[in-house]
Amino acid sequence: MAKVKVTKVKSTIEKDERQKRTMKALGLNKIGDSNEFTRSLSIDGMIRKVQHLLKVENK
Repeated sequence: MAKVKVTKVKSTIEKDERQKRTMKALGLNKIGDSNEFTRSLSIDGMIRKVQHLLKVENK
């Protein structure tokens, strides 16, 4: 299975509450935090919702 690494690069201040909860569900609390996931439809959907706040790298 493909892996994807996501890194938080922008703040969630003044963002929608749904976007804040999505970032927390991805395990990204502070700017610079990274997490690695196995690619799936649910993870892809979460990334798509907050893609403007993330840097995404394929592994």
